[in-house]
Amino acid sequence: MKRTAQAQWHGDLKSGSGNLTTASKTLSATPYSFHSRFEQGQGTNPEELLAAAHAGCFTMALSLQLAQAGIIAESLDTECTITLDQQDGGFAITESHLKLKAKIPGANREAFDKATNAAKAGCPVSKLYNTNITLETELIG
Repeated sequence: MKRTAQAQWHGDLKSGSGNLTTASKTLSATPYSFHSRFEQGQGTNPEELLAAAHAGCFTMALSLQLAQAGIIAESLDTECTITLDQQDGGFAITESHLKLKAKIPGANREAFDKATNAAKAGCPVSKLYNTNITLETELIG
C-alpha cells in the first residue's frame, strides 16, 4: 500500500510559500510557509501534519490492541504535540508527545496500560519516528 502527497514551493525560505495536496484531496493546495511553520501565520506546516498522523495512527492502533484484549472503548481522544528544536545548526524533531483521554466503562487499568504501551510502540508512525515518544493517559471509567 502506498500513499501520495505533493508539495509545491515558490520563492525563498522566509518570503516564499507553498501548498500541499494529498491524493485523497483531503489537503488540496493547502498553504504552508515559513510563517505558518515558525511563527503564527495562516496555513499548515510539516510538524502539524506529523502530529495529526501520529495521533491518528496511535489511536487506531490502540483500538486494535484494546479489541484484542476484549475491551471496547466508548471514546478515545488523542492529542499529539510535536516538538521542533534548534540543534547542531539546524532543526530536529526532538519529541512526539501523545496525550490520551479514554472513556472505557469498567476497564481494567493493567490491561489498558498494556494496550496503550503496545499501541505506542507498534503503530507504524511511531516506528517511523527517530525521536523520543512520550505518552500520558487518562482513563475515565
